[in-house]
Amino acid sequence: MKILQINSVCGIGSTGRIATDLYEILKEQGNECKIAYGRDMAKNIPTEDLIKIGIDYDVNIHALMTRITDKTGFYSKKATQKLIEQIIEYDPDIIHLHNIHGYYINIELLFNYLVKANKPLVWTLHDCWPFTGHCAHFDYIGCNKWKTVCCDCPQKKSYPQSLFLDNSQRNFKKKKELFTSIKKMTIVTPSQWLGDLVNESFLSKYEVEVIPNGIDLSVFKPSDSAFRIKNKLENMKIILGVASVWGTRKGLNDFIKLSKMLDDNYKIILVGLKENQFKTLPKEILGIYRTNNVTELAEIYTMADVFVNPTYEDNFPTTNLEALACGTPVITYKTGGSPESLDETCGLAVEKGNIDMLYESIFKICEKKPFSSEACIARSKMFDKNRRFNEYIDIYGVK
Repeated sequence: MKILQINSVCGIGSTGRIATDLYEILKEQGNECKIAYGRDMAKNIPTEDLIKIGIDYDVNIHALMTRITDKTGFYSKKATQKLIEQIIEYDPDIIHLHNIHGYYINIELLFNYLVKANKPLVWTLHDCWPFTGHCAHFDYIGCNKWKTVCCDCPQKKSYPQSLFLDNSQRNFKKKKELFTSIKKMTIVTPSQWLGDLVNESFLSKYEVEVIPNGIDLSVFKPSDSAFRIKNKLENMKIILGVASVWGTRKGLNDFIKLSKMLDDNYKIILVGLKENQFKTLPKEILGIYRTNNVTELAEIYTMADVFVNPTYEDNFPTTNLEALACGTPVITYKTGGSPESLDETCGLAVEKGNIDMLYESIFKICEKKPFSSEACIARSKMFDKNRRFNEYIDIYGVK
């Protein structure tokens, strides 16, 4: 069987790793698979199995026009037309969509083709963008306009940022028209939380399957390193945070507040910071640049006493799973699907924005150690990529 995956990135970040992990499992089972992607390829996938959609110039123009017109997803016409030609040439049995936002593809051309092609379609939603008129997440501000018709978007200047116009109503109606034109499609969500939202949206006509994200347990496992010695942290309690993009909604400000509450026996380490963010960090926080070296990430997860994910809006963050697999307990806010990765054996979920409760939970885990590494690792086995991604293969109907 021949499967084509389409995603904004390949091998980078959580969605990129999901695409490449699924690719590897499909190939191991004797299937053909290609990945079409917009930018950022960090995984060693054979060139013949990759389709690069457009060039950097296309992405930059798409992003620029979005800033001006608030019509993300409606540019990149030439790049998308070429992609369609390549799809026709490859002639896949199944097309699997992931993130189709990210300034790299024209959703109108793509879905008009998909309707005509009438091939089995699987779409994994990694956020809420497919059923809103603008944003990828609305939990932070508690907006419910997506349930009826988006308009006057309160997040116009958030990703995908528009500096001038508000076309959220037009985008919403056009997306609804395009995305509901498919006769048969299976929607997959990594969390029950997102699955429930889909069933309240204009996509509710489609079957929804919940398949939690999977991780590579051969990589994310307890790993020795000299990180503590190198950074002179041998006798300190380490609080770790990891994100691909840090900001208020990922809890950066909450970490800064925490740093003022903790004594000198504690050290906060944040992975994924940009260069300009280092300048504003208090001395109690050690910042590290983003890394796509998963072995290095596993070493950092392992040496931490607790992984803290104070995200204000999220679907089903794989960072929680990666930390558990390395034997590190997790604390997260009760946000979206983030708590779904935990149970009473491996971590705590606290009320969103409650810094005092977050502090108390950190103290409890670091000082009283109620969660063993063995229990965390046992929980992570639920999210073994081989187990989870075989559920996709069941959906494909691959024998």
